[in-house]
Amino acid sequence: MPLAPPPIDDRRYAQLVEDTLARASVHTPEWTNFNQSDPGVTLVQLFSFLTENLLYRANLTPERNRLKFLQMLRIPLASASAAQGLIAIDNARGEARVETLPADLEVRAGAVPFRTQLGLDVLPVEARVYFKRRIEDPSQELLDYYRLLYASYQLPFPGEGNVQLYKTLALDRKVVDSVDLNADTVDRSLWIALLARANDTPGDPEDPWKHLRDQLGGRTLTLGLVPALDATSAQLLPAGNAQSRNLLRFELPNVPADGRVPRDGDDRPAPAYRQLEPRTDVDLLSVPGVVQLSLPAADQLRVWRDIDPLEGGVGAMPPSLDDPALAARAITWLRISADGAAQARLRWAGINATPIRQIQRIAAEPLADGDGRPDQLRRLSRRPVLRGSVNVLTRLGDGSAQRWSEIDDLAAAAPEVPIADPRGSARDAACARPGPTDVFELDPEAGELRFGDGLRGRRLPLGARVFASYEFCLGAQGNVAEAAIDNAPQLPSGFAVANPVRTWGGADAESTDSGEKQVRRYLQHRDRMVSVDDFESIACRAPGVQIGRIEVLPAFHPDLAPNEPGSAPGVVTVLAIPRHDPGQPDAPRADRPFLNALCRHLDPRRLVTTELVVRGADYKGVWISVGIEAAAGYAIAQVVDDVKRRLRDALAPIGPAGAMPREAALFAPRTADPARGWPLRTAVASRVLLAEVARVSGVTSVADVLLAEGERSASDVIEMSGLQLPRILGISVVVGDPLPIDALRGGGNSGGGPSGGGAKPLLPVPIVPETC
Repeated sequence: MPLAPPPIDDRRYAQLVEDTLARASVHTPEWTNFNQSDPGVTLVQLFSFLTENLLYRANLTPERNRLKFLQMLRIPLASASAAQGLIAIDNARGEARVETLPADLEVRAGAVPFRTQLGLDVLPVEARVYFKRRIEDPSQELLDYYRLLYASYQLPFPGEGNVQLYKTLALDRKVVDSVDLNADTVDRSLWIALLARANDTPGDPEDPWKHLRDQLGGRTLTLGLVPALDATSAQLLPAGNAQSRNLLRFELPNVPADGRVPRDGDDRPAPAYRQLEPRTDVDLLSVPGVVQLSLPAADQLRVWRDIDPLEGGVGAMPPSLDDPALAARAITWLRISADGAAQARLRWAGINATPIRQIQRIAAEPLADGDGRPDQLRRLSRRPVLRGSVNVLTRLGDGSAQRWSEIDDLAAAAPEVPIADPRGSARDAACARPGPTDVFELDPEAGELRFGDGLRGRRLPLGARVFASYEFCLGAQGNVAEAAIDNAPQLPSGFAVANPVRTWGGADAESTDSGEKQVRRYLQHRDRMVSVDDFESIACRAPGVQIGRIEVLPAFHPDLAPNEPGSAPGVVTVLAIPRHDPGQPDAPRADRPFLNALCRHLDPRRLVTTELVVRGADYKGVWISVGIEAAAGYAIAQVVDDVKRRLRDALAPIGPAGAMPREAALFAPRTADPARGWPLRTAVASRVLLAEVARVSGVTSVADVLLAEGERSASDVIEMSGLQLPRILGISVVVGDPLPIDALRGGGNSGGGPSGGGAKPLLPVPIVPETC
């Protein structure tokens, strides 16, 4: 049963003063002056203030008892997790030389500190990222224009059947949100131009940027890549998950000694490239990360010379730069190619990047001295603490030092003094390997260190001075927006820092109320997912994410929709919706970092025979138009606003109890709970919405409710199947007849994505920009 703390006394200061003065006239009728300046009233106010403080402290006693009960059950509250992200350091105005920065530098987003996790060489160059976007079905007029253009240079046109026209675009959020290297480009490549900075002065006319090449030669280029982080699906197969490798290739131009472009048998440009060996610890196609590339010697960092005007950007050549001033600053090109089987959709790429974490460090914090008693407890001053970061050092009076390490359970620690088993032989006692003794047990959420009792782990020695070094975080405050990190006090002069994407993974510690609700489920599943309630309870406690709603569908695979649950034995689908989404607050989407963190938590806790599918919601857009009659005496604007709020709350994907564990009996049948959000597989009907509108105060009658899905015509019912949930695209509430759906949509919009097609062996040819 839940451990609900009874309040000992809930009276406050004002109520205590009022009650005391009301009794004064009964016990002391001669006291008639109750003004604020009366000395008796002042005494009453003083003791009321002291009483309120005593009641506040007394009401904390049940709360402490609840925490103690949780500790006795050995079910600690989930600790906070540190946010992580990616930053790019730009040497925009510093000296034209490579600066090697160590790891653990502090960068800040306002008052929120982060620390870099990887040292890097900051190259004094500028990077521009481009890709070649194909032009589908070019007009005959455009082909005729290029035929005349080639004829003006006395060159044969490659032919209509062998040409694929493309346009060079920059990978910039102002131009495109992301690029799919397989579907959006003609060569499955992303091109990064390494340029001299705008304020750099060229040197020898024969080789104006030799001094920069000398700086870059033999250095390490740290390249950051951010894949598209929109709604995706994660799947954990019963036999495990294979990690795909080498799906991206990184190449530099291999320029011959004469600097000319090699040609093939058809007298077309056939440039060669040198492949670089990538070094990375993450899957760059699923999570943001960095890859380290060792650059060759300075004399090999070149571009081709004397390129024919019509051959720039043709075939496998780098994109031609339309700006002559920009092209004059080119040092070399970096080509990122995707394997044909890779799903490579990138949102950002940049150099001089390094991963960061939102952590703060405390070094050698003094704790209370050891007293030699068993089960000594020490509390750190800052919390929540990051597990695995705590180091404890003790110093005795003779100057000797002893380091203590963290252990999961003190029951696994060895005693201070080795005890031989009398049932074993002397040889067994000699060969026995005792466990660790200088250990402590950590409660990261509370920041408490518990030491042994002598039989299970060593006690803190009498008079030992205790020092602790550890890391802590700010939880969800570390999830900052894009470009929020802009301060780095330790960087050299002329350097700038920014985060290209928002940080992720920060989550606050679990509250006591939530921890209590997990006790019954935890005692039942023991951190193993077997029943539906096990999946839900364990998923709700996933660290590093802020979960808004969890729904578990047994024996259901979303790819088989509209089949109902029960049609796919051995498969469990988990619908996970984050609590917040800055880009789409009304319908939060599950991005890749969110799903990856959830999968890392669920994978070791599932049965080996279970195929687990983790997905976000599939939102289906709806339009709603309502006509009402307002009661006399009510403000029409307020009634209209209340109706809109009621409808949005009813159709919201996350309700007030979206992520909370269910309070039903352990073996009771599961039913839809509107408090968790709009139920899955529940159609949106106009009559249901009419009933919701009729419950709003001030509404005397409802003329009609019009409902439509997307660009379709109005209908009475919009079906929902699989993982579909409604999302309100637009809502209109007027007095009288409802507004027509077409008027609400404003005519709508129609469009589709680019049409796919089979790969053709076409020659990529750039479009030459018009000039006057």
